[in-house]
Amino acid sequence: MTRSILHTAIVVKDYDEAIEFYTKKLNFILVEDTYQPAQDKRWVVVSPSGTGASILLARASTPEQAAFIGNQSGGRVFLFLRTDDFWTEYNEMLSKGVEFVREPSEESYGIVSVFKDLYGNLWDLIELNETHPMF
Repeated sequence: MTRSILHTAIVVKDYDEAIEFYTKKLNFILVEDTYQPAQDKRWVVVSPSGTGASILLARASTPEQAAFIGNQSGGRVFLFLRTDDFWTEYNEMLSKGVEFVREPSEESYGIVSVFKDLYGNLWDLIELNETHPMF
């Protein structure tokens, strides 16, 4: 049996501003943007290029959901964006206005820095070294 996580949902305030951030600042690909009239919402999926992993951008539809925008993990790093060229990605993201909240550091597993998405969720930008078991 083969299993994998299909999507990870991120609660967003607005579909279009979220699409703009993920596609323009993080260079993700817009995989799908389909209106669902029965629920009056859109099914919006973005993905980093070259991977099967994807994120569902889910617009908050209740005040309870809206309360979690930007704080989906209680202030901890929520998602991990793996790259094979840390410094190129880091400098490109900086030039596009992505806010890094932790400077790059060399760790036993690789190079890492923490950035915020447009709502404040924390992400690691990480390049694993060749000795890391997940490489």
